Amino acid sequence: MVALRVESLGKQVRDADGWLTILDDVSFEVDAGGTVAVVGASGSGKSTLLGLLAGLDTPTSGRVEVFGKDLFAMDEDERADWRLRNLGFVFQSFQLLPQMTALENVMLPLELAGAPRIAERARRLLERVGLGERLHHYPRTLSGGEQQRVAIARAFATEPRLLLADEPTGSLDVATGERVIELLFALNREAGATLVLVTHDDAVATRCARRITLAAGRLVEA
Repeated sequence: MVALRVESLGKQVRDADGWLTILDDVSFEVDAGGTVAVVGASGSGKSTLLGLLAGLDTPTSGRVEVFGKDLFAMDEDERADWRLRNLGFVFQSFQLLPQMTALENVMLPLELAGAPRIAERARRLLERVGLGERLHHYPRTLSGGEQQRVAIARAFATEPRLLLADEPTGSLDVATGERVIELLFALNREAGATLVLVTHDDAVATRCARRITLAAGRLVEA
């Protein structure tokens, strides 16, 4: 089964000199359960591509089909509901809510999705990522590695079919980053999700079954 089908995807934005092309005619498919690294130099369009795959941004041209659904045939509210039920996202900068504890951060997507036993499920996930003793700590009291583990637990909370990760080790030291990546891949295997991972780290990219390379907004390897 095809999880992602990207067809002739393009993204342009207006700048002082006119129009700037960020992505140009990008097409590829990803099978369900696959692991894909998106690599390329800074400014090649990697994060823009990930934002489009998540429906967080809209393309100038082309389409994205996720598990058979045309993402941009939905309106903004429909895409938000789709993300809540199908997508997990891990950011480089963690994106935890500072006024919420680790447990509350992981509970939030479950609560929004109307899931049952949200505290129990969130606690179990935090225990799985090694933070069973840090449930009631706020992000400011957690190390970078601990914050990213909370973010990973939150991403898997709703049992998403698609997981997107944007430089998940970019803010971490090498040793902590390696532990976080081990955890991310282990949880992804257990969940059977499709993983698309933006990274500048070749060691991380080689752990994925497939590599997509962007250069100046164009696909040069898929």
